[in-house]
Amino acid sequence: MSSLSRRKFLFTAATATGAAIAIHGCAAGGSNSASSPSPAGESPAGGSPSPAASIAPPEVTTAKLGFIALTDAAPLIIAKEKGLFAKYGMPDVQVAKQASWGATRDNLELGSAGNGIDGAHILSPIPYLMTTGKVTKKPVPMNILARLNTNGQAISLSKTYLGQKIGLDSKPFGEALAKAKAGGKDVKVAVTFPGGNHDLWMRYWLSAGGIDPNKDVSVIVVPPPQMVANLKTDTMEAFCVGEPWNAQLVAQKLGFSALVTGELWKDHPEKAFAMRADWVEKNPNAAKALTMAVLEAQMWCDKPENVKEMCDIISKREWLKIKAEDILGRSQGTIDFGDGRKEEKFPLSMKFWADFASYPYKSHDLWFVTEDIRWGYLPESTDTKALVDQVNREDIWREAAKALGVPDAEIPKSPSRGVETFFDGTKFDPENPKAYLDGLKFKTLKAA
Repeated sequence: MSSLSRRKFLFTAATATGAAIAIHGCAAGGSNSASSPSPAGESPAGGSPSPAASIAPPEVTTAKLGFIALTDAAPLIIAKEKGLFAKYGMPDVQVAKQASWGATRDNLELGSAGNGIDGAHILSPIPYLMTTGKVTKKPVPMNILARLNTNGQAISLSKTYLGQKIGLDSKPFGEALAKAKAGGKDVKVAVTFPGGNHDLWMRYWLSAGGIDPNKDVSVIVVPPPQMVANLKTDTMEAFCVGEPWNAQLVAQKLGFSALVTGELWKDHPEKAFAMRADWVEKNPNAAKALTMAVLEAQMWCDKPENVKEMCDIISKREWLKIKAEDILGRSQGTIDFGDGRKEEKFPLSMKFWADFASYPYKSHDLWFVTEDIRWGYLPESTDTKALVDQVNREDIWREAAKALGVPDAEIPKSPSRGVETFFDGTKFDPENPKAYLDGLKFKTLKAA
């Protein structure tokens, strides 16, 4: 019975059964979900055992997870609020708010034994930067267990730039920046973490329009909840961040969204669910249980009939601490860009489960690593395949999905999604990342 005592096992089993009664019917499917796992305590058609009954007991009943106040943290929040961690034998999981991605990194480095955290809702590149020791005092090996969402971010600008036809094409922004710089202004654009998702989206957008991120602007780091306030005080001209902060900017009539990031790269990977690798190695059954809870929460979040409830839950004081209506629109696919453009049922909105959003494709992590090499956050000599294989635990995702009863047709057959095409026609072939890197005009490569 692993390291669990018989007493702890009985308590865990009882808790899981009780939670199952409370959340009966919670699991749901996205557009690529033909069926849903059965709640614990029930048997699916055919009399086979329920997921909670069939998995090995977790080695521990607790884990401390971190999150940032963003809509894409919903799977962790819902898994906690709906009792899904308890359902799979881990009733004592904590989900703790972090002040910034830097704080998340610091607390992961400490680990829960050092009063930090064991895992987190996190920017997908950070586990790679931590594993290589590029953003930590020493290497802190990490494992990505699931992708939390695709799409759902935006690049937003100050209302100063309204009417200048700045959108997916950043060239008009470059022209405006040239005038501002000629007038002596230090033009700043904000991202959430060096080498993180938003940094890479911002740099890609600027570069595609002929703007050199290293010379033509100053790229600064601002925590997500402080983005709107900093733009309001004229600290910067633009920012890239997740929701609800773009929608709040528009609601306050302080600016507009030039684009949502799904327009840069359709159904691009976004946040990840990651754990310290030593925690996963020590607690493999618990890692699988956590992943099952997160996957089930993702299915639930992606059902249209659950979106309003999801927004009501995650908007609470202890979570995002905002008005639910500030995230409801974009969560339902209604996007007011703030410059006169409005979209209904937008196909490039945030997805948690649909179209394999939850599966952590290794090819996507390879793109993140390649982009971090592009901008000098990782050395050019990095063995990218070995690094991705070390960090990306799509094998745990597969085990969790199968234990949940996810049909084979809904589990990707390959860890690669194949060649990806960006809005400007650039292609990324995961079989030849060097060709992608060689074809880019702006880059900052470092030998070591």
